[in-house]
Amino acid sequence: MEERNLRVSDAEKEHVGQLLQRAVGQGMLSLGEFTERMDTALAAKTRGELNSVVADLPGMQIAEQHRPEHQFYSRPPAGTHGHEVGQRGGAGGDVVKGTMSTVSRKGPWHVPPKLSIESKMSTVTLDFTQAVMSTQVVEVTVNDYCSTISLVVPPEATVDLNAVETVGGSANNKVRTGPPIGPLHVIVRGKVRFGSITAKHPLGTSLRRMFGN
Repeated sequence: MEERNLRVSDAEKEHVGQLLQRAVGQGMLSLGEFTERMDTALAAKTRGELNSVVADLPGMQIAEQHRPEHQFYSRPPAGTHGHEVGQRGGAGGDVVKGTMSTVSRKGPWHVPPKLSIESKMSTVTLDFTQAVMSTQVVEVTVNDYCSTISLVVPPEATVDLNAVETVGGSANNKVRTGPPIGPLHVIVRGKVRFGSITAKHPLGTSLRRMFGN
């Protein structure tokens, strides 16, 4: 079955609504157009119908392609939810994939030395706080369109976002950049188009530090 004929969830509709709001803020849509397209998005039943409301917005198109036959998609590890998580062996490491979906890796998941994120109009969360590390340094390559990507790291970890290129998007680092003296140092490179990537500590870390816990 083609991706355009797959059913869509409420979370996917909500994400498209956020993209439409962003388009209004960037002057690409009027309030009247936003209301009309939002009504269409809420009534959409398939991915093709949902795609139609953003197809003419720059950088927000959804590629509707068959999955490559040579690529293997494994069952998501424990604590992972989303449209699909691709996993390929070799030097390229794991690939986290999502199209108009919510994808997360959390809990005691195994982190390879190299990890790729390929996302389109998705919410992607990589939580390293309880992850099982194979190396101190983890290299993450991002290829994103219109997604919200969050990297949640332990308090002593460092993250380098300096090699991330943004096109109409943002890269926010709320943790130390380096030097990599702790147990985890994440180096991120790649491109974020009309989306955002944020490196942060778990919720409540600042309060625990304040009270000495």
